[in-house]
Amino acid sequence: MNGDRYYGVRVEGAKYGVGFGSALAIAISYTKNQSILWAIIHGILGWLYVIYAALFG
Repeated sequence: MNGDRYYGVRVEGAKYGVGFGSALAIAISYTKNQSILWAIIHGILGWLYVIYAALFG
């Protein structure tokens, strides 16, 4: 029974992490490029773009 609860917390955490990463990527991309198209593309990439922007932006 405890294992099920732990799994549920991990799955919910992963969902929120992906959503937050995409939203952050969209915000960073739109701020830098002023382009909705690039913001959508970077939103799909999510955390990959956030890390790229942090390292090279």
